[in-house]
Amino acid sequence: MSVTLHTDLGDIKLELFCDQAPKSCENFLALSASNYYDNTLIHRNIRGFLVQMGDPQGTGKGGTSIWGRKFSDEPHPALKHDRRGTVSMAGAGADSNGSQFFITYACQPSLDGTYGVFGRVIDGEETLAAMERVEVGKKYRPVEEIRLKSVTIHANPLADPSCIQ
Repeated sequence: MSVTLHTDLGDIKLELFCDQAPKSCENFLALSASNYYDNTLIHRNIRGFLVQMGDPQGTGKGGTSIWGRKFSDEPHPALKHDRRGTVSMAGAGADSNGSQFFITYACQPSLDGTYGVFGRVIDGEETLAAMERVEVGKKYRPVEEIRLKSVTIHANPLADPSCIQ
């Protein structure tokens, strides 16, 4: 299963790990299909660490899951923050996943077991590199707005039962 994030700086294609992280993928795909992420701010950008998005309020404190509540973490022993371009749910502690997610700019083993990996970047490294170069201000917010304009789902998730819990 793959999706493309369309941002102001270009596109990033992701492979999703529906078998290993079914709840995270179901949530992400359903939110994407409902246009939930359309025109949302990329609100946190820390060079060498990660870029975070998925909060419709643009503050880094908002967003909800498709279930209307936080959902539990899905750490999987085979999925690690072992490279640039790892995609994980972003939460405020254990079992606090909603709509926000992040993409790593480098290997981040300290995040393993705390944040559930549900995908990887498979195309769009030049866009990820452009994001990493963006100037940031307080709280690592980009000085000039960057938006996640839309998400394209490249396969029908209903046709792949492993993506539906």
